Amino acid sequence: MVVFTEWFEPVLLVVVGFLSGAINAVAGGGSLLVFPALLATGMPPLVANVTNSVAQGPGFVGAAIGQRQDLKGNSRRLWLTSAAAVVGSALGCVLLMVLPGKVFDAVVPALIGLSAVLMAFQNTIRKWLGTPDESAPDRTMFLVLGIFFASIYGGYFGGARSVILIAILVLAATDSMRRLNALKSWLGMIGSAVTLVVYALIAPVDWIAVLMLVPTTVLGGFVGGKLAQKLPATLLRYLVVVIAAGVAVYMVLD
Repeated sequence: MVVFTEWFEPVLLVVVGFLSGAINAVAGGGSLLVFPALLATGMPPLVANVTNSVAQGPGFVGAAIGQRQDLKGNSRRLWLTSAAAVVGSALGCVLLMVLPGKVFDAVVPALIGLSAVLMAFQNTIRKWLGTPDESAPDRTMFLVLGIFFASIYGGYFGGARSVILIAILVLAATDSMRRLNALKSWLGMIGSAVTLVVYALIAPVDWIAVLMLVPTTVLGGFVGGKLAQKLPATLLRYLVVVIAAGVAVYMVLD
């Protein structure tokens, strides 16, 4: 369990948890703030990763509940993608636990860097993907495989998972952006639920840190949601990108 050696460390987690929730509500990518904060308390990278993943879960639940009406109308797509998310997330969690810790230590800077790039070019990616064609049929095989592999990534690390999910949905599913965004939130909630169960059983989750982060993250998400129209989403997103890139460089050089 986390042992605070400096007075500011618990304060840091509380503040970062709040900011993470607010940023997730406005721009996404808040988990990339929590991960380095956990490292700053002296937590090993693997423990910080699983703790961060568990602590971020409630945010997806709130988003999915708020958008539940937009999930109606295509039960086949919902069941297929949900199944892919469950299996992929579980596999990602198991890979994290089975592979040697040095593998995670080696690849996590690259994963953080990838997350930072996805966050930086999120709007560009959305413009490149264009508006979904609501009249065309789903590309079911591509959709299911894409969600499966994105969920493996989410179970293993998870940074910027929402950006990957929405990109796959826009490419492979045909519906309004509002409904696809609701499906993205649902799949994020499914993945987080699987992650919570698997990590609770087999991973070294720091539950003290989770108990500190969850309420502050939820509160931050509530405040961020209320202020979403007033807060500069682009500025917040690039702040996350700069911090994530700095953490990636630090971990490479350390």
